[in-house]
Amino acid sequence: MNAIKRPALVFLFIGIAIIIGLDQWTKAIATDLLTYARPVEVLPILNWTLLHNRGAAFSFLSDQGGWQLWFFTGISLIVSVVFTVWMARAPVKEWLIRYSLMFIIGGAIGNLIDRVRLNYVVDFIHFHWQQYYFPAFNIADMAITLGAGLMILEVFLNPGGSEKADDTSPAA
Repeated sequence: MNAIKRPALVFLFIGIAIIIGLDQWTKAIATDLLTYARPVEVLPILNWTLLHNRGAAFSFLSDQGGWQLWFFTGISLIVSVVFTVWMARAPVKEWLIRYSLMFIIGGAIGNLIDRVRLNYVVDFIHFHWQQYYFPAFNIADMAITLGAGLMILEVFLNPGGSEKADDTSPAA
C-alpha cells in the first residue's frame, strides 16, 4: 500500500465507523424512546415506529423458523469482508466505487451487529402516504441504499470501468 493510498483508506475506515456508530446510536434511541409497533407521527408522511425485522429487506423471509438469521448473518459477514478487500485494493482514482463500498460496508455491519446481538434488526423510520406504508428502515439501510446508488452511478459515469481507463488503443 503506497503512502498516497493509506490516508484515503484510513478516511474510508473512519467513514465506516461513523456510519456504524450513527446507526447503532439511532437504534438505541429508538429502542429506548419508542413503544414497539406504536407509531409516533413526525410529519404527515413520516412516523417513528419501532419494529424488529427478523428477515432481510422489506422483511423478506421474516416469517421463517429462525434459519434466516444465520443465513443473513453469513451473507452480511461475507459481503463485508469481500467489499472491504475490494475497497482496499481499488485504485485511489476510483473514488466513487470506494465511497459506495464504504456506505455498503458500514450499513451491512450496522445491521450485522443487530442480528448477532439481538437476533433481529431494529427498524424505526416509517414513511407513508395516506393508508399506503413503505416498509420501515434504519440508518444502515439508508447507507446500503446510498452505496448501491453510487455504484450504479459509477457504472453510468464510467461504462467501461477500469479496462476503459487502461485501454490505450486508438478508436476504430
